[in-house]
Amino acid sequence: MNGDRVPLTIPPELDAEMTPGVRAFVQLLFGRIEALETEVAELKAELAASKKTPRNSSLPPSTEHPHAKPTPQREKSGKKPGGQPGHPKHERALIPTDQCHDVVPLVPKACRRCGKPLAGSDAEPLRHQVWDVPEIKPLVTEYQQHRLVCPCCRETTCGQLPPGVPQGQAGPRLIALTALLMGCFKQSKRRVALFLEQVLNQPCSPGWVVKLQNQATAALTPAYEELAAQLPAEPVLGIDESPTKEGPVKAWLWTFVASSYTVFALRTTRAATILYDLLTESYDGVVNCDRAKMYWKIGRPQWCWAHLKRDFQALIDHSDSQVKRLGHDLMRPTKQLFRHSARCRDGTITRRGMLRLMQPIREEIDALLLRGAYSGNAKLKGMCDPLYDHRDWLWTFLDVEGVEPTNNASERALRPAVIWRKLSFGTKSAKGSRFVETILTVVETCHRQSRNSFDHLTATIEAHFAGQPAPSLLSGV
Repeated sequence: MNGDRVPLTIPPELDAEMTPGVRAFVQLLFGRIEALETEVAELKAELAASKKTPRNSSLPPSTEHPHAKPTPQREKSGKKPGGQPGHPKHERALIPTDQCHDVVPLVPKACRRCGKPLAGSDAEPLRHQVWDVPEIKPLVTEYQQHRLVCPCCRETTCGQLPPGVPQGQAGPRLIALTALLMGCFKQSKRRVALFLEQVLNQPCSPGWVVKLQNQATAALTPAYEELAAQLPAEPVLGIDESPTKEGPVKAWLWTFVASSYTVFALRTTRAATILYDLLTESYDGVVNCDRAKMYWKIGRPQWCWAHLKRDFQALIDHSDSQVKRLGHDLMRPTKQLFRHSARCRDGTITRRGMLRLMQPIREEIDALLLRGAYSGNAKLKGMCDPLYDHRDWLWTFLDVEGVEPTNNASERALRPAVIWRKLSFGTKSAKGSRFVETILTVVETCHRQSRNSFDHLTATIEAHFAGQPAPSLLSGV
């Protein structure tokens, strides 16, 4: 018997009338029917599992495509997509006439009815503006270095390039654009070369793109190292990591989110040595993170409640009734925790009021974790034991002002990097890894500081060619 299905049997009155051959054939059909029913049940279970999303299960948000649409909660209205009849009109506003590149007056010569000549002009003509992009031509500057021979000693002297002029054939803006196309807009080297050739009329090859990438890395490295050196002084850091590849070797892309900047590091290990290298073993700030063990021995952890909420949902989804019950009991105060935290964040309640509301929630969750640790259930004990033993790390955000209860900041910072990894399948070499971590650091930090990343990249590369200090990305510098 499978599940609640009743086994197939031959009624006694029919069994008595059957010959042995017919009875054997019917039993064979019964066995085939039961096998097919079992297969259908398994396929239904697989179909139900495939429909699980981070919104209705314990799956993490990273398992869903960032542009995935949620399942509609209501039936379709039957209307056509787009604007409906009678909706307010939205159109691009006209720019002032004096800002237009060209103005073409269209004056009729004759009446459209009788053909009589017309004269004069319209004080308020109808204005129709057409937007387009100019024809793109590279700006090529030729430097002619004359070599002159001294009439006295016959020594040849060559004219020197001015300070800031690169030795190669690519200028700062071209290098900055190439780096952005790869690191920010997630294009492959071949696609970047194709764009430069067909859109910008800039002769290019994938090999040359690699050279420009290495030049961008060299220019961005000082600013990157300045940010990395500042990490140990940060009182609060959000840290997360995502697997990737460096050639055939497995690697991890780490992100460190400070108050005003973000640092990425691509390394071939997930060990705590990376944390010690970047933060030092004496780091005593708050580390907002998940519950991975490499974070346990550095700083003061704040375990992410978004991860915990998904784990509690997994308990609710479990088939064991004892596990399911504790999952429901933990989920109720967890939802209250998020509700009070959001109210404090938007100013509805003060921090003091939030702390007062959180106290009974803290006591209830600690008691529930203790119940799970002593439940005798292996599933509950395995999760609740470390949570109860390190329960202070669940509540750091209550003890230290300015700490969030979730690690969402580093999750958001890591999302573009994860999309890049899924499109590129990682890097091919250590040089490629250095480019990825530097360009992602600069682009994400510029975004957080409301800086124009292209302008900053260009200025940094210009300073590199001129032998001057790179512009700083530290706030206030």
